[in-house]
Amino acid sequence: MVRFVIGVALVAALAARCGEASPSPVTPSPASSASSASSASPAVTASPPAGSAGCAAGPVLARGEHLMSFGGLQRRFLLSLPAGPGPHPVLLNLHGMGSNAVEQAVYSRLPDVGARRGYIVATPQSAEGRFGWTLPHMGGPDDTGFLGALLDRLEQGLCVDRRHEFAAGMSLGAGMSAGLVCALNGRLAGVGLVAGVNIVRPCDDPRPTTVIAFHGVADRVVPYEGGPPLRFASEKLRKLGALVKLPPVEQAAGGWARAFGCTGRADGTPARGVRLRGWTACRGGVTVRLYSVRDGGHTWPGAREVPRLGATTRALDATGVILDAFDAAPPR
Repeated sequence: MVRFVIGVALVAALAARCGEASPSPVTPSPASSASSASSASPAVTASPPAGSAGCAAGPVLARGEHLMSFGGLQRRFLLSLPAGPGPHPVLLNLHGMGSNAVEQAVYSRLPDVGARRGYIVATPQSAEGRFGWTLPHMGGPDDTGFLGALLDRLEQGLCVDRRHEFAAGMSLGAGMSAGLVCALNGRLAGVGLVAGVNIVRPCDDPRPTTVIAFHGVADRVVPYEGGPPLRFASEKLRKLGALVKLPPVEQAAGGWARAFGCTGRADGTPARGVRLRGWTACRGGVTVRLYSVRDGGHTWPGAREVPRLGATTRALDATGVILDAFDAAPPR
């Protein structure tokens, strides 16, 4: 019954804008790394980091699992730390519906790879008893507030570069990441959206933000061509999915490009079976990119196979490409 009620709330969210999203369940098995090609990111002019309060106070947070109180709830997050004094960019790594922080950490490999590349990576858990994130402007635990407070805590307890804060996620975690572009009032410099770019539409006049998305053309959970989601699910969830209509993935990515006033294109084929649609010359120097994976399922490119969610390409490593994009993103 709990899952049914949550499903209803998520279905209702699909009809709205900017932080209201769709049901996109994913329960990935723990995954291992998969090496593959990544796409080079355009160079940007380096700017001096803006060190947080934690730079002066010294680090008080350690690698591992942490608890924090927010909104009357005990919230959990996993923390992975880079070497060196910083300031370091910070990345929120958001799990999908039905998954959890541990699975997302292993499946995405962002904590491991990100820390080696100089990122503080926090992988938070949705509220206890919930099947996924409460999207911005929806009823339930205030996950937007929690994630903003988590960034605040990281800034206070570690040496964070406040001009380079990011979010990335899988499925509903991608929808939550996209919703944060507006819900955190332009705080994020970039978002990485795997299998969920069409869950949340841009708000009016969003602050320019680097957006990099990946989507399998054969995704049956969050369909590439749009329309009802959850096509592989139980009859009950399929009936819920039939109440909504997702926009096509390419249309959704183009919506972000239009919102940022992009006037240039940079399309290509960066890997076998992968098509890149890129938008350039956007406000603030940001870019929008969509990697469409032929025959790809509801999966993270380069991750371990999760057969029930469809095929996973080995030709492209979403983890590396996301970090490349964040490295090149214009600062806040």
